Parts: sequence; C-alpha cells; structure tokens
Amino acid sequence: MSSSASGQNGLLEDLLSYSNLVHAIAGATGSVVGMSTFYPLDIVRTRFQADEKLKAVGPLQAMKKLADEEGVEALYRGLGPVLTSLYCSNFVYFYSFNGMKMIANSNGLKASVGRDLVLGYVAGCINAMMTTPLWVTNTRLKLQGVLKDEAGEQPEKKFNGLIDGMRKIAKEEGVHALWNGVEASFILSGNPAIHFMVYEALKRVVLKARGARGKTATLSSFESFVIGGFAKAVATVITYPLQLIQCRLRAKRRSKDGSGSMSSVLEEVLRTSGFNGLYKGMESKLYQTVLTASLMFLSYEKIMALIYTVFKVHQKSKKP
Repeated sequence: MSSSASGQNGLLEDLLSYSNLVHAIAGATGSVVGMSTFYPLDIVRTRFQADEKLKAVGPLQAMKKLADEEGVEALYRGLGPVLTSLYCSNFVYFYSFNGMKMIANSNGLKASVGRDLVLGYVAGCINAMMTTPLWVTNTRLKLQGVLKDEAGEQPEKKFNGLIDGMRKIAKEEGVHALWNGVEASFILSGNPAIHFMVYEALKRVVLKARGARGKTATLSSFESFVIGGFAKAVATVITYPLQLIQCRLRAKRRSKDGSGSMSSVLEEVLRTSGFNGLYKGMESKLYQTVLTASLMFLSYEKIMALIYTVFKVHQKSKKP
C-alpha cells in the first residue's frame, strides 16, 4: 500500500511540477508571439482550405488581393479569439507533453524518437478533446460573411466573439457540432507528434554535440529558429491533406445527410479538384506554419531560459 501511495505521489509531483508549468507557459506564450507576427498568412491559408471555389495563388498575391477587396483589417479578422484559443491549446499541449516526459523519465524510459512520437500523439489527442470547440468557433469567426450558406444566398450568421460563437453553435446545431472535425483532429495529432519528435531529436543532437546538459541547457536563437521551422515543415507536408479536410469540416454546419463526415469531404475534394485539390493552399500553409513555428520555438526556448534564470537568482537571494 505504501509503495502504491508513494507512486501516486510521485506521479502527482511530476504532473504538478514547477518545471512542467514553465514549459507550458513558455510554449503557450511563444505560440502567441509567432501567430501574432504571421497571422495574415493564416487567414489566407484558411480561405484556401475552406473554399474550394477560390483559385490558388501565391500567399503574397492572395494577401494583396484580400486587402484590396475587403480592407487591411480583413487580414486580421478574428485575431483576438485565435490568440486566446492558441494560448489555451498550446498550454494544454506543452503541459501534457512535458508532464508525460517527466513521468516517463521517472520510470526509467529513456528519451528516444519513438517515445517522443507516442507522447506527442497522446498530448495531441488530449489537446483535441479539450480545445476543438475553440477552433471550430475560430474557423467560423474567420470565415463569417465570406462563405455562403447551403443555398448560396446568405452569409453565415455572425458571431460576436468566441463565447457567443460557441453558445450559438451549441444552441442552433447541437453541442456535438462544437466537436466538428474532432475525428480528423485525433488523426492530425500526428502533426504535433511528428513536429515534436523531429524537434526533440535534433535538439538532443545539437546539445549533445555542444556538451550542454541539464534543464537550463538551451539552443541558440538561430538553432531554435531553424530546427523549429524544419520540424514543422516535415510534419505539415506529411499531414496537409488531413488539415484541409479538418478545415472544411470545421467551416461547415453539421448536416443530417452525412455530408459532414471525413469520407464525404474527401470524396467531394477528389471529385471537384482531383488529387491536387488535397494540397490546395499548402504553399500559404508552409509559409505560415514554418515561420510561426520557427518564431514560436525561438521564443519558447528564450522564455524558458529567462524563467529558469530569474527563478535561480530569486532562490539564491532567499538563501541566508
């Protein structure tokens, strides 16, 4: 009984540790910095993925066209709700991923590519279950007034912010509609899993080559930027077709005829656009996701190092 109790206490200590909280805060803050900087690219990417009628053009040309037709403010439509959702989402992901890493380390499971892939996938599934309603509403917010209803006549009903959007979706379409595309999200949990697997593997190689060890060992700004971006590019290319399907599912109202399923959306894309349609908007997505991830991981490493440094100084100042 005592060994069981001590094991449970150790598990709680790993999950509720200061180090785990630092990772979560640094990761969430870094993601907000990255998205804030490159948000217009995300707007363009969402438009391409959600609207099969849009002609694929380069991201810069698409941003110029959008600004000319709808005003510069259209490039930042829904920024506030997106940043709120992104912070919550990445806080959950980084907390889950690093918490499970600490538990694995405590149980003698050494760091490896396979371990990071599994832990990253599980963390992604936890994140998807908890934050899909935020992202469904965000997609609607970014596209409101742009996409037409099923009759092709009236624009989607407007939502006054994140909370109002979730309330209206739940009321008009049912609570289950807030989890539109969650099936794709579970499969797409492989995206952050691949991202973190590649990032952690390359980070270990670089730090080992430099002889740096311990919690405070960090990458340089250049290393964080390049490794973070490269890892995200690998994950994006592998999972992009699923991301497109997920975006279409989130943008749609849930229908009763089954047209809101992954298979039906896949069939529709292949029928109307062919195989190439599964990669529509990937250029914009790569620009956005690689630059955002690069800046996110650069910020993540620096914020983490700053917090550990400040905490260490604070602890020393407390000593008699």
